[in-house]
Amino acid sequence: MKAREATARLAGFEPDGTAGDATAADQRQSVLTKPPQLQPRAQSRGEATRATLLTGPVLSTLLKLASPTVVVLLAQTAVNIAEAYYVGFLGTAALAGVALVFPVFMLMTMMSNGGLGSGVSSAVARAVGAGRRQDADALVFHALVLAVVVGALFTFAALYGGPFMYRALGGHNAALEAAVKYSNYLFAGAIPVWMVNLQAAALRGSGNVRIPAAVTLLGALVMIPASPALIFGLGPLRGLGIAGAGVAFGLYYCAAMLFLVRYMASGRAGLTLKLVPLQRRLFADILRVGVPTAVNAVLSNLTVILVTGAVGSFGTTALAAYGIASRLDYVLIPILFGLCTATLTMVGINIGAGEIARARRIAWISVIVGVAITGTIGLTVALYPPLWLNLFSRDAEVLREGSIYLRIVAPAYAAYGFGFVIGFAAQGAGHVLWPFVASLTRILIAAGCGWLAVGYFGGGMTALAGTVAVSMVAYAAICTIVMLSRSVWHPDRS
Repeated sequence: MKAREATARLAGFEPDGTAGDATAADQRQSVLTKPPQLQPRAQSRGEATRATLLTGPVLSTLLKLASPTVVVLLAQTAVNIAEAYYVGFLGTAALAGVALVFPVFMLMTMMSNGGLGSGVSSAVARAVGAGRRQDADALVFHALVLAVVVGALFTFAALYGGPFMYRALGGHNAALEAAVKYSNYLFAGAIPVWMVNLQAAALRGSGNVRIPAAVTLLGALVMIPASPALIFGLGPLRGLGIAGAGVAFGLYYCAAMLFLVRYMASGRAGLTLKLVPLQRRLFADILRVGVPTAVNAVLSNLTVILVTGAVGSFGTTALAAYGIASRLDYVLIPILFGLCTATLTMVGINIGAGEIARARRIAWISVIVGVAITGTIGLTVALYPPLWLNLFSRDAEVLREGSIYLRIVAPAYAAYGFGFVIGFAAQGAGHVLWPFVASLTRILIAAGCGWLAVGYFGGGMTALAGTVAVSMVAYAAICTIVMLSRSVWHPDRS
């Protein structure tokens, strides 16, 4: 009933049959005398999208909304895989250096896309669902202000704190030198990365997934050939070595930032970027979901960073092996993220419109899809680890250590996908407590128990991988509380 009322409002009618600019009698007469195709339908593109998200079939709408993001994020992941492939030609030390930096870069990516980005998407989705169009537009500018501040903090932290952190994680000599050089160039472009990702988050929150997808896909098509040219050189262009990989990322994000700013300022995006007075309530609306979710992303990546430090005690070869094996963990993220941004948007808009039962149904269907995808990938790679590992190295020792990790951890990917999707559904509803508790538990098991297994009991890669797998199962178990909690899905708490 509420969905029909929302659709009626979009078409210019009140739920009781009246219109905002006509009397009830006039409106009823209009409905009786005009054929359906001539009745008022003053719907903007954004309003039509909102109506679909409130009334369309769940699975097909979810897949339609998710598929562009999944495809292009897989393309973006292909860039990361290609970069690791290219860096592999520079030697094991370079590969180990990238392994030290990669979790920190993914921390920034996850915080901007799935952390504060989720806060932006959730706030925009709920504003659109409630019909607060001016707030939705104003949230875009507030998101960019946050992007500049947080991006600058990342650049500063990487430049001045990076060498100490990479050394603490086990980087020495050539591996440490490669890590610092790669990190400096990569994080010099942190502000453009944050601006692009938060603008894309705002667009996805409004239901516009095509433009963020197109920008990411175009970037992937440019960067895959550009990275080797900058790393190894091309014609008169001198190769920059490992620094070239960082430069390629910076150039892409600068171009994408300029395009998105211009596009959103034009008013063609469904959301309009314009200068507005800063409002505490809008920052609060973003940060209410964004800060706990960003902390959640920190915990997820801190798990990888601390486990990397534990692996570093095994030596450079084991560090390289863990780096390429655990990179598959991150391949799951763009797949899940594409699905989960659609989940967050659909749940948020339905929560904003008061469609609580439909929002919960969307969450369950999304969970089933996520588990099916991650479970299939995990079982495939667990049965044949070289399918993944041979992309990056032919070193027998690297392959042996990497296979140990994947055979133990990959079967738990289904549990990871289960918890990941539930966490985003909760963000769409404006609740983040239990996903946060789940991530905290995961880090305590994976990193805490992992360090104990390695440092105190003298365990090897097998013991470390076992604690990582157990942490994923515990993460999923705690996230089920979200789906069982009445308070998360209570309309008065949305």
